[in-house]
Amino acid sequence: MQTPPVCNYEGSDYQTSFWDKGGHAYEDAAEALALKKLLPASGRALLELGAGAGRNTPRYPGYNQITLLDYSHTQLEQARERLGDSIRYRFVAADIYRLPFVPGVFDGATMIRTLHHMADAPAALAQVNRVLAPGGTFILEFANKRNLKAMLRYFFRRQQWSPYSAEPVEFAALNFDFHPRTVFAWLAALGFSVEKILTVSHFRMGGLKRTFPAAFLVRLEALIQWTGKYWQFSPSVFLRARAALDGKAQTNTGYFACPVCQAPLRDTPPRITCPQCGRSYPVANGIYDFRIDASEE
Repeated sequence: MQTPPVCNYEGSDYQTSFWDKGGHAYEDAAEALALKKLLPASGRALLELGAGAGRNTPRYPGYNQITLLDYSHTQLEQARERLGDSIRYRFVAADIYRLPFVPGVFDGATMIRTLHHMADAPAALAQVNRVLAPGGTFILEFANKRNLKAMLRYFFRRQQWSPYSAEPVEFAALNFDFHPRTVFAWLAALGFSVEKILTVSHFRMGGLKRTFPAAFLVRLEALIQWTGKYWQFSPSVFLRARAALDGKAQTNTGYFACPVCQAPLRDTPPRITCPQCGRSYPVANGIYDFRIDASEE
C-alpha cells in the first residue's frame, strides 16, 4: 500500500538546535499556554502524534498513559532519554498514515507542529479519527496560510501564492500552510466538532523578539489568543475538536494493530508478528518499530 512521502527527522538535533538554542523561547511558551487552555483536566490514554524528542510530553499531566509516536527512531530515543523509563510512556516509531493501533483505543490525541508536514492532510486526520474513542479529544495545531505576514507580502507582490485560496501551499519540500476554513471542513467531514480555537505566536517576528523579553511577549499573547474564536490571522492556529459520539468504539482489549492489514496484534517484545499477514515488527530499547520499508510494499 503506497502512502504519501514522509518527513523524517532521523538523526536530527532539532530539539537542541531549534528549541533549546534556537531562540524560540517565546514560541515554546506561547504553545504551552495554548495547550494548557485546551487540554482536558484528565484522561485515560493520549496519543502524541509527531512527538519528536518529547518537548510537549510533560505538558500532558492529566493523562494516565501517553503514547509518543514519531517516524524518527532517533527522535524517540531522545524522548526516552529526556523522559526516562516509566510505564506511563510508550514509544512508537510509525507512519501517521498507517497508525498501528486498534480503533477507538485513545480518548485523547495531540498533533502539534506536525500537520504541516502532511502531503495528504485529510488522510492523516482520518487515521487520528479512526483510533480515537467516541467523544475523544483532539488537540490540533496547523500552520496558517492566511496569516498577517503572508497577506502583507501578497499585497505588496512579494509572494506569488494567495493566502486567501483554499488549497494548501507547499512553501518548502514537505512543509505546508493551510487555510483555516479548509482544515475546519476536513474535520467536519470526519465528524469532528470544533469546540475552541486559539490563535498562537502572534509576535513571531525577529525584530520583536530581539527587542522584548520572551516573558513580556507571552503576557501579551495570553491576552489575545482567545480571538481565534472570531478570526485567524496568526501564523499558528490551535484548536480542540471532539470526535463523534457514534462508531469506532474499541471492540477488543488489544492495543496494537498491524499497520498494513489492521489485524490486532499481541504485545510480545522483542518482536511482534502479525497472525494475518505475517509481517514482523521489532521492539528494542523500549521503542516499538512499526515502520514499513518501501521495499516491503
